[in-house]
Amino acid sequence: MSSESREQSGGTGAVAAMDHASHTPYSDPEPFAELMRAVPTEPTELAAVARNVIVHYRASGYDLPEETRHEVNSRWVKQILAADQGRHPWPLDQPREVTSRVQGCCRDHTLFCVATMREHGIPARSRVGFAGYFVEGWHHDHVVVEAWLDGRWRRFDAEVEEPRASLPTPMDIPPDLPGGTGFVTAAQAWTAHRRGEIDPETYGVDPAVPIFRGPRFVFDEVIYEVAHRFGDELLLWDAWGRIGEPGSPVSDDDARWLDAVAALLLAADAGDLDAEHRLRAMYRTDQGLHPGATVLQASPFGDDPFPVALQRP
Repeated sequence: MSSESREQSGGTGAVAAMDHASHTPYSDPEPFAELMRAVPTEPTELAAVARNVIVHYRASGYDLPEETRHEVNSRWVKQILAADQGRHPWPLDQPREVTSRVQGCCRDHTLFCVATMREHGIPARSRVGFAGYFVEGWHHDHVVVEAWLDGRWRRFDAEVEEPRASLPTPMDIPPDLPGGTGFVTAAQAWTAHRRGEIDPETYGVDPAVPIFRGPRFVFDEVIYEVAHRFGDELLLWDAWGRIGEPGSPVSDDDARWLDAVAALLLAADAGDLDAEHRLRAMYRTDQGLHPGATVLQASPFGDDPFPVALQRP
């Protein structure tokens, strides 16, 4: 990255508006930068490399090793690459056995792609929201890549290898409306819920998991969306600020507060630079949004939550 870009980022997780070509602490590969510079940035090829390095801890269909399950908590691309290179000391595009890949999820596939794009000087960021193309009638919490390509923000899903009826162009996901079979941001979903346009009980982790769904879940996802937008690409089971207990009700005060946050997100996505700056300022100062120095880390495996200091590895 250029020194100018690094200076604009302020050296913190909060990246300046319109400066998504700079690494955040989460995306910076540090000693593995040369490996990433060898990875292609064409979305189809890049996504294939991401899947070659990282395997989904739950949805792969394989019996993955118990001893590597802790890798789902790899916050930093540097940690993901260190785990990979410890087992596969060769280029990232050379094949790995599925069960020897680094265990992760959509957040990690996306962060790998975002980091690669940034290492090549291409603006990129992760978008947190919901995908309606995995299970009919259900909207899974999901993270996809958004990169500035050909003069526009282009979204692609690094976990989808082949087109499907519900997502014919996974490497160029078109805009969609809440309730559809495409991808919508968390802010879109929350706003649609508040207008009574969707059933929030169909938005969550999985149809078989009743507690991780509904208004509280959508509420928390908007906070994740803001954090990721401004360079704190946190784990999807971290908690801080106004993120609440799974399944807990959302107070009227919290709902009105998040209405304002979601409105700024939607306006920023529509190209309103003033809204982008106002949202960034709110993120930096509002303890309900910003994670601060410590988060409470839970686990997709049901482990007890514990506090984690957000420091570089």
